[in-house]
Amino acid sequence: MLRTLKWIFVALLVLLATAAGWFWYTYKSPYGYHPVEPAMVDTRIPRQDVFVYGTLRQGWIRWLVTGRAGDSRPATLAGYRKQDLDVIADDDGQVDGEIISVTPEELRALDRYERVGVRYQRESVKLEDGSIVWIYRLIDK
Repeated sequence: MLRTLKWIFVALLVLLATAAGWFWYTYKSPYGYHPVEPAMVDTRIPRQDVFVYGTLRQGWIRWLVTGRAGDSRPATLAGYRKQDLDVIADDDGQVDGEIISVTPEELRALDRYERVGVRYQRESVKLEDGSIVWIYRLIDK
C-alpha cells in the first residue's frame, strides 16, 4: 500500500513538473514564440488599458501571465458580439468584459500569452463609454 502511494505521489509530481514546464515554455520562455512582426508597445505611456473578454478576466490567469492580478473594472464593447474565442463586428451586438490597466512590460507579456502575430492581433477599439482601449482579436486565416 505504501509503495503504491509513493508511486502515485511521484507520478503526480512528474505531471505537475511537466505542466509547469509546458506553461513556462509556451507563455514565458524566449523559445517557441516567433511573431511575424512584433506588436508595437509605446514605453512612453506608463499605463495602457486593455479590454478583456475571455480567460484574462480571471485574476489568477493575469497573475500567471504578468506576475500581477491587478484590478479590473466592468466595461461594454458595443457593435461587436462574442463568437467562440473572438469578437466580431455586429451592429446590434455588445460584449461585456473588463478593463485592465497594464504597464508596457505587462502588455508585452499579454501579447505573448495571446500569441500576437501568430494567433491574435492587438487592435484599438472605442468602448461604449467612449474610452479607447486595446483588444485582442483572432487573426483571419
